Amino acid sequence: MEPVEITEDGVLLRPWQEADADAVHRACQDRDIQRWTTVPRPYRPEHAHGFVTELSRRAWAEGTGAPFAVCDPATGELLGSCGLTSITGDGTGTIGYWTTPQTRGRAVMVRATRAVARWSFRTLGLRRLIWQAEVGNHASRLVALRAGFRIDGRVRLADLPDGGPDAWIGSLLPGEVPEPGSAGPAGRGTLVARRAAVFGRPQPTLFATAPVGELRIRPMEEQDLDAVVQTCQDPETIRWTTVPDPYERADAQWYQGFGQDAWARGDAACFVIADQADRYVASLDLRLSPADPLLADVGFMTAPAFRGRGYLPAALIALSAWGFTTLGLARIEWKANVGNKSSRRVAEKAGFTFEGTARGGLQHRGERMDVWVAALLAEDLT
Repeated sequence: MEPVEITEDGVLLRPWQEADADAVHRACQDRDIQRWTTVPRPYRPEHAHGFVTELSRRAWAEGTGAPFAVCDPATGELLGSCGLTSITGDGTGTIGYWTTPQTRGRAVMVRATRAVARWSFRTLGLRRLIWQAEVGNHASRLVALRAGFRIDGRVRLADLPDGGPDAWIGSLLPGEVPEPGSAGPAGRGTLVARRAAVFGRPQPTLFATAPVGELRIRPMEEQDLDAVVQTCQDPETIRWTTVPDPYERADAQWYQGFGQDAWARGDAACFVIADQADRYVASLDLRLSPADPLLADVGFMTAPAFRGRGYLPAALIALSAWGFTTLGLARIEWKANVGNKSSRRVAEKAGFTFEGTARGGLQHRGERMDVWVAALLAEDLT
C-alpha cells in the first residue's frame, strides 16, 4: 500500500519521516501518553527512531496499517499521531491516536480521526473501524464520540500478562462520520460527551452549608480510614447497610480503591462528607444506572457521633444539584429497608418525595427485603 497525504479541516496527515524522531521522543515523555498508550516505558530516542522509520514504513508496505503524523499544514509542527494500527482481511481497521501536550483542547485529534475514517471508507473500502481504550481514558473516549464512534461496551485487554483491565470498545461504519466542521452526533451538548469530560477530570470537591457550618464533600482519603472502620462496625450501620460484618481496615481500603475505580469508569461518584476541621462525618455515593442514563441512586451512612445534626440533608442536596446540573440527570432515587426511619428522614429533608414500598425490592444479607422508595427530580430543585 502506497503512503498518502490527507489535508482536511485544518490538519495535515502525512507519512512519518525520519526527521520526526526527535519530536516523537519529546511528545512520548508525556505522562498521559505513557499512561494510556502502549509506548515503551521509559521511551528512548531509539524507540522514536524505530517507529518513524522501520515500524511505520513496514505497516504501509505490508498493508497492515496506515500510521500518520498529524501536523499543522501552515507550519509543519507535529500535533500528534493518528492512523490505522491494524487492517484485517474482513474489512476492519483499528484506529489509534495520541496528541502532543501543547495541542490538547483544540479538537485536533477529532478532526484527524474523522479524516482518517473518511479516507479508510472511501479509498481503502473498509467496512468498519474499531476504537478501544482502557477504561478511564476519558480523553480518548471523548475524541471517539465526537468523531462519530458508537461506544458499544467493554472488553478485556487480554494481551496483558494478567489479563489486563477492562477496555471500552466502539465502532464506526461508513456514512456515520460527521462532516468537516460539524459538531457531530457527540457534540459538547450531548450527555455522553458531557460525562466523558466530567469523569476525565479529577473528582471534584463540593461544598454545602449545614446548620453547624460549611461542609466539604470530597473523595475519600487515607485519613478517613479509621473513622470509616468505626462507622461500619456500629450496630446501626450493620443493621441497615450491606457493609461486611465483621468490618476490618482492609475493607475500608478496598472501598477507597473502589471509589477511585468507579470514578475512572464513569459509573459512580463516591464521596465522604467532612466538617470544618476536615473530620470524617459520613459517606455519600451517587451511582449511575447502567440501564437508564438519566437515572441514579444515592446511598449514605453517618458516623455515630455526627448523627442528627443536619449534615447529611445539606450534603445530599448539594450532591443532587451537582448530579442534575453537571451530569445531566433527570431523576435520583433513594431506597432503604422498611423501618430505616433515620435514612428516610434524611431523604425527605433533602426534598425527596416518598413514592411507596417495593416488596422484596432489595437483597439484604441473604434475604429479599421490602424497601421504601423516594425520588428527587431535577425540577424539584429549581
